[in-house]
Amino acid sequence: MRIGIIGTRGIPNHHGGFEQFADFFAVYAKEKGHDVYVYNSHLHPFKDNNYKGVNIIHAYDPESRIGTAGQFIYDLNCIRDSRKRNYDIILQLGYTSSSIWGWLLPSKPTVITNMDGLEWKRSKYSKKVQKFLLYAEKLAIKTSDYLISDSIGIQSYIKKKYNKNSAYIAYGANVFVPNENTDFLYEDLVTNEYFLLIARMEPENNIEMILDGYVRSNSEHLFCVIGNIESTSFGNYLKKKFGKHKGIRFLGAIYDLETLDNLRFNSRLYFHGHSVGGTNPSLLEAMGSHSLIAAHHNDFNYAILEDDAFYFKSADDVSELINNENKKDRLDLIKRNIDKIETKFSWEYINESYLKFFNTCFNEKNK
Repeated sequence: MRIGIIGTRGIPNHHGGFEQFADFFAVYAKEKGHDVYVYNSHLHPFKDNNYKGVNIIHAYDPESRIGTAGQFIYDLNCIRDSRKRNYDIILQLGYTSSSIWGWLLPSKPTVITNMDGLEWKRSKYSKKVQKFLLYAEKLAIKTSDYLISDSIGIQSYIKKKYNKNSAYIAYGANVFVPNENTDFLYEDLVTNEYFLLIARMEPENNIEMILDGYVRSNSEHLFCVIGNIESTSFGNYLKKKFGKHKGIRFLGAIYDLETLDNLRFNSRLYFHGHSVGGTNPSLLEAMGSHSLIAAHHNDFNYAILEDDAFYFKSADDVSELINNENKKDRLDLIKRNIDKIETKFSWEYINESYLKFFNTCFNEKNK
């Protein structure tokens, strides 16, 4: 099949979950004999036209000049180019800035959209933007031939609200095989002597709650935060509030997967505060990295972790976990999460599931 992937900033990953998925899946599909094309923002640092056998199409993206509106123009440019390529499948990852151009998608390819999380629920958006995102969600469902949900919760929501079926296919992760390289540890970090959080700097990820809990705990262990702290106003707010605390380290954005896996593996307790959306890639990666996990208590996180994690709803909960839980004491939880990655969320299984779904959808549309 000839497969086009739109909706990301491009590969290799320098941004987030969809980019990480596109990176793994595109290479996998190419190795299985498919002709794969991924659209990259022209701002992406990777400038070649081929990445591990995957064709890269560089599309003009004015976001650096005009802000968020540039994302809409970038997606328009990707969709316009897709009309020239004679794809069998177009995989659309998300819909926030692309669904308004859905009517321009070519009619011949089978259009499959991963519906991402409930974007319109994010509190960082104004009421007007939330209303638009709900409209965009509706447009994406209308202009797609088939839908993918990355969590059971999203699948149920789409069925209930729109009476539309969607295939449940989560994200993937690999089980990390640790090594003795400690160069990743940065400065004075010591194995099992620091807490860790990896997230975009957004209110829905409950970073402020987690750091408030850490401050209240009076812990002697360091707390490391990985994410582009200066990319959002909320990130700058966090830096201003917590930047002078002697125990909190803002390490910035890190995209190298081996470095992230090592940092997770050697952490004392990994905090996952995400509360909006489906199956979060960083959560699966933490599970695969042998992390002991403390997660925000919500249906999305519980559906993945079940009883194999600690949960919090408040800063006081976080403080109590910090003062009472140690990775060395809860290897049973870590083992069960590793088993989940190997059986339910391995990249081999997820990528194979996507290709099987593509074949089913393509054959059904073209019968």
